[in-house]
Amino acid sequence: MPITRIPGLVSDFAKGYATPKIDVRGALIEGGKVLLVREKSDGRWTLPGGFADIGRSASENVVTEIHEEAGLQVSATHLYSVRHKAKSPYDPDARDFYKLFFLCERSGEMTMKAGIETSEVGFFAPVDLPDLSRGRVLESDIRSAFAFQNGAQRFATFD
Repeated sequence: MPITRIPGLVSDFAKGYATPKIDVRGALIEGGKVLLVREKSDGRWTLPGGFADIGRSASENVVTEIHEEAGLQVSATHLYSVRHKAKSPYDPDARDFYKLFFLCERSGEMTMKAGIETSEVGFFAPVDLPDLSRGRVLESDIRSAFAFQNGAQRFATFD
């Protein structure tokens, strides 16, 4: 894009307006267990994901995050929860953002492997979850994925 067009991309009413970030997380459930990754930053486990990149849809972002953090090819099949981090019992954060949780399915036969930001990858039963990175994911986020997959939760939850 030519540099001369950049000033016109943001309207006057939007300049400097603070907006929340978007965090995307993907739940891949296989054999009654959910895929989790261990974050290098805090040594705790979470659903793969991270802040959405510009130019990709939310579902494209979660597919990319799972590939980068766990080495797997997936497709995002359902949005099962939208949460406002500041209004939920996550660990406190100075940033304001929405969390979008997707149910995913494996779409390729790739081997799991940790990525640059992760140190381990594994599947865990909901009754045997490891120490979670509570700024990223809560037990209730994982339970909601199982409930949605099993049909006990018919529509995405929003809070």
